[in-house]
Amino acid sequence: MLTKLFVKMQAFMADRKGVTAIEYAIVAVAIAGIAAAVFGTNGGLEDALTSAMSTLRGKIPS
Repeated sequence: MLTKLFVKMQAFMADRKGVTAIEYAIVAVAIAGIAAAVFGTNGGLEDALTSAMSTLRGKIPS
């Protein structure tokens, strides 16, 4: 019984699939956080793009 448990524990410790899944989850959360910060509704990128487009629109003769 103890030998089976030991063998299963060794197999569990050697299995790296779970670690890879966790790493991908951490990367996905980081990307989602960055996207929320950049495209958030509190200004930032949206205001900068709106300002740049208004400036360009004003400089192009109609």
